[in-house]
Amino acid sequence: MQEKTIDIGSINPLDLFGANNVRLHQIQSHFSKLKIIVRGNIIRVLGAKEDIKIFENTMLLIFSHLDRYNHLSQSNIENILNAQTSVFNSESADDKVLVYGNKGVQIKAKTPNQRKMVSSLVDNDILFAIGPAGSGKTYTAVALAVRALKRKEVKKIILTRPAVEAGENLGFLPGDLKDKLDPYLQPLYDALRDMLTNERLEEYMEQNIIQIAPLAYMRGRTLDKAFVILDEAQNATETQIKMFLTRMGESAKFVITGDATQVDLPYNQKSGLRKTTEILKDIEGIAIVRLTEHDVVRHRLVKHIIRAFDKQNKQT
Repeated sequence: MQEKTIDIGSINPLDLFGANNVRLHQIQSHFSKLKIIVRGNIIRVLGAKEDIKIFENTMLLIFSHLDRYNHLSQSNIENILNAQTSVFNSESADDKVLVYGNKGVQIKAKTPNQRKMVSSLVDNDILFAIGPAGSGKTYTAVALAVRALKRKEVKKIILTRPAVEAGENLGFLPGDLKDKLDPYLQPLYDALRDMLTNERLEEYMEQNIIQIAPLAYMRGRTLDKAFVILDEAQNATETQIKMFLTRMGESAKFVITGDATQVDLPYNQKSGLRKTTEILKDIEGIAIVRLTEHDVVRHRLVKHIIRAFDKQNKQT
């Protein structure tokens, strides 16, 4: 008799085995020749070498399914245990799904311009997504980043955003660097928490697979095999955006999001977003997608608010 130890890592045992270990009992019934013992995040399995190998391969399929879809049911387990050739077919039939969020929620691009963001990034390595609040530009960018990470197209995700209110004096804020930046990066965190379990997000943060960095600290870095998002780029100067873009290394994807109508920079500084897109608009490999109030997926009043302000701005 041989023994094998399998570490389930950051997977929540409840997500894996279900309430009252219903899915664990299902697995144990299938592998009746093996003795399977679960303690916390460790699975100990005892039995014949060949049976253990089949069990290990099956568990890897189950881990992969849970990682991909953030959801696991008894029918999913049954399909995997029976080695059906289309284990993932029922969930993956809709190729418009970007990622599967928590509880298996399908996250898709919801509007034509959001879908244009998705298609534009296939043939381009830099994407500017410019549009009003609530148009889904940041959420779609994060979904694309998580998808690229899950597909192993990149090794890390880097999130950055100008900390306008703190200027260059982040040191005066309490806490470590993460504490100082968290208020500015909250929309990015909110999107990530929709798409990754808390355990997986914490693991990625601890291992620097998902990183946060103030825009001012990007200088000098070369970002290889990374999906990098610069959010709220309307609050960056032309010099800062140029510095950011020139950090790009091999096999990297850069997405820059911003709303040109909501600039929070001091009066003596100019936003560099509009001028940067004008300078770069004809370069192959750079795409610019402009979202409108028609892409807004928040409360119905948000569209009317945006339209009213646009009308007022045109009159003044």
